[in-house]
Amino acid sequence: MLLDEFNHADRSEAIAVLRPCADVTRWCEAVVDRRPYDSIDDLVVEAAAAADPFTAQEIEAALAHHPRIGERADGDSREAALSRSEQTGVDPVDEEVQQALREGNRRYENQFGRVFLIRAAGRSAHEILTMLRARLQNDAVAEERIAAGQLREIALLRLKGTVTA
Repeated sequence: MLLDEFNHADRSEAIAVLRPCADVTRWCEAVVDRRPYDSIDDLVVEAAAAADPFTAQEIEAALAHHPRIGERADGDSREAALSRSEQTGVDPVDEEVQQALREGNRRYENQFGRVFLIRAAGRSAHEILTMLRARLQNDAVAEERIAAGQLREIALLRLKGTVTA
């Protein structure tokens, strides 16, 4: 959607445009309610401010539809398509790396009670695996802060591809 269209869309339509970026109601509403934006840069600055920080509950809500790293998102929704596109560096990988990602995902979920969240766009499976293993060393407080930052990065990256000049 073009920025001008986003600025002039009705509130519910504009919120619907943002949901695939991060399905966090407070964030979507804050970004929409700060319209109009003079530029994409202004939009991104405001979106970043609204995302800082995402709460634990907002992270959980956003992760409800998030596939595990190394797994392909199902469906034809915009969010699923974005996820598949972001994980292109993860696929294809050799079976050893794929198995290590599955095991790391399982360990992460057991340890933190949620899906491992990382901005996968532009990262290889090996890089993600290294980061996953490192993050397994974190305590719950540190990991919540990191997950909130990763969700923010993902939301802003998706926003830049969703609303354009």
